[in-house]
Amino acid sequence: MSHASPPVVGRLAPSPTGGLHLGHARTFLLAWLAARHAGGRILLRIEDLDTSRVRAEAKAGALTDLRWLGLDWDEGPDVVGPSGPYIQSERLGVYEAALERLKRTELVYPCTCTRAEIERAAAAPHAEDEGPVYPGTCAHRTAADALGLDRPFAWRFRVPTGEVEWDDWFMGPTVLDPSRLGGDFLVGRPQAGPAYQLAVVADDAAMGVNQVIRGDDLVPSTPRQILLYRALGWVVPRFAHVPLAIGPDGRRLAKRDGSIKLATLRESGLDPRKLVGWLAHSCGWTDAIVASTPRDWIGRFDLSTVPKGPWVVEPGTLASLAG
Repeated sequence: MSHASPPVVGRLAPSPTGGLHLGHARTFLLAWLAARHAGGRILLRIEDLDTSRVRAEAKAGALTDLRWLGLDWDEGPDVVGPSGPYIQSERLGVYEAALERLKRTELVYPCTCTRAEIERAAAAPHAEDEGPVYPGTCAHRTAADALGLDRPFAWRFRVPTGEVEWDDWFMGPTVLDPSRLGGDFLVGRPQAGPAYQLAVVADDAAMGVNQVIRGDDLVPSTPRQILLYRALGWVVPRFAHVPLAIGPDGRRLAKRDGSIKLATLRESGLDPRKLVGWLAHSCGWTDAIVASTPRDWIGRFDLSTVPKGPWVVEPGTLASLAG
């Protein structure tokens, strides 16, 4: 007997550490269209746990930018639903409950190592962005050992040896070994709260998100998150990691570059339909830039036509849209 697939639930999850830019717009458009094309729902979640970088005005700005682009959502900070609250800083109890489950199964342990100590202990070369592989200095500890520690500590997840494989909707079958890609990773600190890896997994699971489309800079996070899903007995969502946007110089777009921020473009009077048309053209759905809304592309959405390389944002094209 066949079982129908559950309805698609996708999400948009901006971080209010600065204004959204063209690269965010393209990724969020793809995530929105993937859900709408399948007749699914969209949740909006504000990921504001990086308190040192969060800007209060960016929270409201993200909603304004996305609505200006023509995107909507079925639940979010301004559309109350059963999955709330929709701001991570208001969901700390969810993360604490998940961490307690990991403690009970001894899948996490208290680690007192500093970053400098880890770097000194690491013998193997490592990827620049990922840092050294954690050498397991504190892995002998149990969760209960945290009670006797007299110095600050963080909770680390015990990463098993071996590869983690998933069938990425965009990249195809993908295999990474998290034990060689940083090793045991942080899931939280008693003083600072949950780490990104635990928070995003707990949120997506609690909110019923089963389709995650995001930038390919987060590929290294995926095997770690899959391990957390498995450890907590939750269903792993379908992942798709799409290329980032870069400038002509080959550098990825950054929130500090005001010229490509959605707020800057909006305030300049740019027609958002022209921008959507440019994004659709960059995804291979049309031969020319046609002014349009996101809804115009729901029926024509096709992830397989999106180029495999980064999207090069040409200033000249942007200038022509504003003309």
